[in-house]
Order: sequence, then structure tokens, then C-alpha cells
Amino acid sequence: MRRVAVLGGVRIPFCRSYTAYAELSNLDMLTTALSGLIERFSLEGAHIDEVVGGAVVTHAKDWNLAREAVIGSVLAPTTPAITMMQACGTSLQGALGLGAKIATGQIECGIALGTDTTSDAPIVFKRSFAQRLVQLSRAKGFGQKLATFKGFTPGELAPQPPSTAEPRTGLSMGEHCELMAKEWGITREAEDLLAYESHRKAAAAYDEGFMDDLVFPCAGTFRDNNIREEISLAKIAELKPVFDRSGGTITAANSTPLTDGASTVLLASEAWAAKRGIPVQAHLTLGRTAAVDFVAGEGLLMAPTIAVSDLLRETGLALQDFDYYEIHEAFAAQVLATLKAWESEDYCRRRLGRSEPLGSIDRAKLNVKGSSIAFGHPFAATGARILAVLAKLLHNQGGRRGLISVCTAGGMGVAVILEGVATTQAPVAAGRSEEAMGVV
Repeated sequence: MRRVAVLGGVRIPFCRSYTAYAELSNLDMLTTALSGLIERFSLEGAHIDEVVGGAVVTHAKDWNLAREAVIGSVLAPTTPAITMMQACGTSLQGALGLGAKIATGQIECGIALGTDTTSDAPIVFKRSFAQRLVQLSRAKGFGQKLATFKGFTPGELAPQPPSTAEPRTGLSMGEHCELMAKEWGITREAEDLLAYESHRKAAAAYDEGFMDDLVFPCAGTFRDNNIREEISLAKIAELKPVFDRSGGTITAANSTPLTDGASTVLLASEAWAAKRGIPVQAHLTLGRTAAVDFVAGEGLLMAPTIAVSDLLRETGLALQDFDYYEIHEAFAAQVLATLKAWESEDYCRRRLGRSEPLGSIDRAKLNVKGSSIAFGHPFAATGARILAVLAKLLHNQGGRRGLISVCTAGGMGVAVILEGVATTQAPVAAGRSEEAMGVV
């Protein structure tokens, strides 16, 4: 198995839906982000072995989204692309697939990417009216055509926007997270504080120049427009709950907003990187995907706790053996519930099959450059954003390891371990034993 090098990522600024990118499509944004990556790493005319990614909220015409972005860029037109989707884990899952192919020598390089917009969400008619239109297209003669509209009511013309509810439960992700907050005793004060810290850290990341080579301008926008530099805890505390108005804790301030944006990340073998003179920022060593039975009552967004536990069991690492933790902030309550679960002896024994809790982490190492509550969360784009941030952190700060945890719709979660270039650990390959991996 070869080491999988993370060379860096580029994204466009993330913007609240219906603002700066209101007139742009997923393809517009994704092509712009890809162009930024090409410019940063001098890939004009280059053949990339595989490009993988997609979007969650899409039109039927975007079935070939990743490939169309490639064709619209200045990459070699021989570059193949695969459009895939795993909700909020899309671009991170794309990176894992590429990493497996690089590790086994099937390809030398790849780009994982993701995009999403709710400003350009597909609006469809009710199924009953859609079926009438199909019948109309098959009808012969005026009589048959007229018959297709028998029983028609104007209500069938009401547009049906995409639903954020889970199909199996009918509850939105926010409503599910409220259930998690109650189960784990997450307080409003703790959620608001995490949101406050996310904004302050994100603003500082821009001010200190950390974001300069990670963000490529788009539509006259140079910076994420959701970040609130001067945010105050007092103002956050004034907001009303959104999903449970009578006794909930989740508000617009401690949740991610609907966001438009796109992101990319470049992965390769070390030999390919050396040939093109691109420094390796970090190594992608191992990833896991997990799922929970949220329909039967498990917390919808708790699957990352399992994915991380599986990674630790596979590598022999402890939860505390990381310099940085990147936990996607779908909701502040989700992050806090995850941390509490790892500290819970009962949960770790019953759900993770462990004899003792994983324990707590150093909160000073958590989302040190801010995360989704501040930056925003264009669903499929978030994984690549986080991967690029963590790789740069390990490269700049000389860290040994970093851990990524991303929850997704459908009760799933994706977790990934990155290692710094200076780390002495031997290459890690999915599915191999600790002895075979040479874990130190």
C-alpha cells in the first residue's frame, strides 16, 4: 500500500442562500472552485486520473455534474469524473474512494469535490399532476387528451420544494437533533458558546491569512458572508428556538444556515506530487463510514461516534492521540452530544462495545479555525472544506495527527484520520490488522 498524499484544497466563499450566489447553479460554483484548484496547483491542461463528487440538492439535468465541471475547466478533457452523493459526507467519501485507489496503485491522482445550493433548488409539481403529463404525452386524439385531466384540481399545480425531512420519520434534521439534545442533556448555554467560538475562530483564521490560499473568489465575493466577527453571546441568547418552540435549545445562531458553495481537494501518490513539485501537506491514512438505526430511535446524527470508535480500534490509537479534531458543526448540539457520548461509560459499553469510555478531548484542539456554524454548510461541499483545513493545519503547525468527524442525513457518519508528513507511522490501509499496519 502506498501513502495517500493530501496536497491541498480550494473552495469558493460559502454564502448564505439567496444572497451572493442566488443566480448561480451548482455547476457554476463547482466549476469556479475547480478552476481555483487548477490555478493554485498549475494543473492547466493536466490529465487527472479521476474526479469524484457531487451535490445533494440537484436538478435532473445535473446527473453528470462532476464530469460537466471538468469539461468546463481547463483540465485535460480526458479527465474522467464520477458524480456521487452521500449527503453531507459526499466530498469526504469521494476523497476516501480516491485514496483507496491511490493506495493500491490504480490511479496516481484525483480530485474530490462537492457543491450545493438551495438558492437554485429544483421545484416540481405534485406526483398526481406529473403523472397526468405523462399520460397526456401518450394520449391519442383530443378525447384521450381531455380524459387525462378528469378530476383535476388546481391544488395539483402547487410547487413542491425539496424537503429537508427524513423520509422514514418525517422529522427534519433539526427536529432530530432536538431529540438528541434532550437525550444527552445539552444546554442552550453550551450550544451558544460553541457557536460563538466558531465565529470568533473563523474570523481570526481570515484575519491571520490562514484562509488566503484556501478560498478562491466567486461572483465578486472574497469571504464567507455568514461569519460574524463582532458576534456576542448576549445577542445569541436572545434568539428563539426554531425546531421546538416550547422547550427546545436549537436556534438559528447555534445551527448551520442554508448555504451555497463548492469546494475541492487534490490527492495523489507521493511520486506524482514530487514529479509536479507539489509539497505534501498530510497523508490520508484511514477512514470509516457508519450508520445508526435512527428510525428505531437512535440519534440521527450519532453515527460518527461509531465511525471514530472503529477507526481507533483499527489503529490502536486513543481518542486523545490527536493534535486537531475537526467535528462538523451541523448543530452545536450535535457536536456536544458526540463529545458526551465518547465520555459516557454506558454508551461506550452498550453501543461501541468498549469496556471503558473513550474519554474527553482537549477542547482547545477542536475546530481551531472555526467550522460550519460560522463558515456555513453547503451540504456536499463541507467534507472537502474540512479536509483541506486539517491538511494545512498539520502542514503548517507540524502536527502529528488529526481526526475528522462528519455526520450526514440518513443516520450516517464519516470519519477520517490524517497524519502529518513528519509522522513516523507506517502507511495505514483499510481492513488491515494493527500488526500489518505497523501502528506505533
